[in-house]
Amino acid sequence: MTTASELPWPRVLAPGRGLAYNLLAATADELAQQLHSAGWGPFGMVPFGYCPPTFPRARRRSGTYAVGGTGFVELGSPLPSVIHAWIAALQHRDVIDWGGVALHVTGLSMMEPPEFDSGRARMRTETPVVLKVPPSSQLPGQTWLLPAEPQFPEMFNNNLIRKAQTLGLHPDIELDEIMWVGPKRSFAVGRGAKPGAAVEVVLSGAPETLRALWSWGLGQANSAGFGWIGTFR
Repeated sequence: MTTASELPWPRVLAPGRGLAYNLLAATADELAQQLHSAGWGPFGMVPFGYCPPTFPRARRRSGTYAVGGTGFVELGSPLPSVIHAWIAALQHRDVIDWGGVALHVTGLSMMEPPEFDSGRARMRTETPVVLKVPPSSQLPGQTWLLPAEPQFPEMFNNNLIRKAQTLGLHPDIELDEIMWVGPKRSFAVGRGAKPGAAVEVVLSGAPETLRALWSWGLGQANSAGFGWIGTFR
């Protein structure tokens, strides 16, 4: 809960990364330091994600990110050690500082990922999916890919495989279809803004890999709040 009525747009996503590390450090400092300095697995990726504070009944006003009343913040990771550390820390937190806005913690729950027993999953992100690529002869000077661009599916699929390999899971994971693409959005989370778009996709792969991706997020920069898969309904 919060008595605030809005968040400045630069503080919608940015504070979440610091919060995630702060909660980790409170009960699992070595794990927090490892993820922050070296990441996880052979590619040094950081396997967690989050959504910004969401208040379904907050009064919307043009040009602002509305908050107020009762809402939720979601944190997710395919690493049980990360989840357990967050739970232990949040059990002793009455207030979360999100970019200068006080969020009063009124409850805590853990959501299990879907089973995905069929080996197929339909996932829709709540925050933009971002993909940054180095300049090349095909993409001279370009560093960000949007879902409508022809190179996006291959780069997106490569990211899925790297995530599976990071977690030691079966890397036979594929993007079958992009069902929907949201409007282009940019969020500042550090140096400059990262542009992307929310997507709805159909993936196929081992159920365990699909569950891990659901808990982590899609695309890059998940630890900065991008590519978060909506779970609260």
